[in-house]
Amino acid sequence: MMKLIALWAALLLGSVAMLVQGWTLVGISQSNRAITDLAAGKDVPLEKIINAAPEVRLARAMVFKKQQRYDEALATLNLILDAPDPALQAKIRYNLGNIYLHLAVVKTEAMAINEAMPLVALAKQAYRQALALDSQFWDAKYNLEVAMRLLPEMDKISNEEESPVNQKSQLWTTVPGFPRGLP
Repeated sequence: MMKLIALWAALLLGSVAMLVQGWTLVGISQSNRAITDLAAGKDVPLEKIINAAPEVRLARAMVFKKQQRYDEALATLNLILDAPDPALQAKIRYNLGNIYLHLAVVKTEAMAINEAMPLVALAKQAYRQALALDSQFWDAKYNLEVAMRLLPEMDKISNEEESPVNQKSQLWTTVPGFPRGLP
């Protein structure tokens, strides 16, 4: 009799475990379908995104970025900054940095240097956070270098607007990296 009870208990536990795994697979399948739809340019209803995995929200933020809806992309990314996976957090911060850097370049091209400088600082901060989470994230390293090289140029442009004095010698001390001359 005891063996029969143990057998039924094992069967019940196995069934419950199978149901839980099935439910998990359905959720993963729905998330994958939503990401595929977003990648294809189809809009996914908000009610499907609210309870979805952070990867779905990341995909939606990238759709917003492609559509040049930067405020919505930033808001979406900020909602998932505390994702449980450090690799996903690094990707989120990298994409935040990309949006800030893109906006900074747009402002720079429009000669709105004072508005672009804080955006570059935010981009650098986001790239550094991504690298703190994943030190081998080469795209974040490259974009951080681009952002670091962009800021001295912005300082140069804003200083030239304020005073016509040529300040090339002062710019040299702010360029990141090592000089490539003889020792």
